[in-house]
Amino acid sequence: MPSSPTRTALTALGVVGAVGAGAAVWGVGIERYLFTVRFHEVPVLPAGTAPIRVLHLSDAHMAPWQHRKQDWIAGLAELQPDLIVNTGDNMGHFDGLQGLRRAFDPLRGVPGVFVHGSNDHAAPSPRNPLKYFTGPSKVKHTSEPLDTQALDDYLAGELGWLDLNNKVGSLDAAGLRIAAFGVSDAHRSWDRLETLPAPLADLRAEGPADLSIGVTHAPYRRVLDDFVDLGADAIFGGHTHGGQVRLPGFGALVANCDIPLRQARGLSTWTHGGRSVPLNVSAGLGHSIYAPVRFACRPEASLLTLIPRA
Repeated sequence: MPSSPTRTALTALGVVGAVGAGAAVWGVGIERYLFTVRFHEVPVLPAGTAPIRVLHLSDAHMAPWQHRKQDWIAGLAELQPDLIVNTGDNMGHFDGLQGLRRAFDPLRGVPGVFVHGSNDHAAPSPRNPLKYFTGPSKVKHTSEPLDTQALDDYLAGELGWLDLNNKVGSLDAAGLRIAAFGVSDAHRSWDRLETLPAPLADLRAEGPADLSIGVTHAPYRRVLDDFVDLGADAIFGGHTHGGQVRLPGFGALVANCDIPLRQARGLSTWTHGGRSVPLNVSAGLGHSIYAPVRFACRPEASLLTLIPRA
């Protein structure tokens, strides 16, 4: 019969194993399907302006068989948003576009903007999750290319959403004139921040906007700082998955970019040059098909009600 210290050690190992198994079952089999909407009020509009509802979608990583996710996203049309902000990584499979159509088609007619993440250009590939603790993930050049043009034809051509990949534009939503600017995936160094100031100045010369928004997939500090300098009233980002696996009471363990971990999910404030701007980083709707887990970090969309400043 094992000695008392040995029995204690075996018992401890058994408890750790049971907890680990339970966490895996929860994260893989349950929580990744517990889609949720996070609601926020953000005072950024001019005085006397009517509120506007912004639906922030990110990181769907869509595969064609993910019907629960598709149906849940489709149901978000019931929130009656005035504006959609899509911060990229829509595709999670070569045939992901058919799933996106099922998810996004009910949002037709709602003005929107979008930028790309790397998984709008290349399919995900297997990765060692431990490497995320050493810093942002490295670029892999062996991934299967995706039909980005078909995706853009759908988002811009069919849904009418504004392409903000290193671009500037304006749109009307709920009676407001919105100046919008964005960059392509900063995680892949596809951001071209230097291309934004001149067209943005030209846009503003045509007349004042009620609201200016900056949109990025990966919320790297350099991008957020420049967006503040460019006069954004609100900034939207994704990419982090909120850490995807979080520790209760602690939060995200990794962000896969250089944003502070405490800001890897949710609404916070980004301050630069003496100016503070609301920043919403979505934890996203999905995950790589090679890492099908969420723990203490439900898949999410955000509905931000923008209201007048106090």
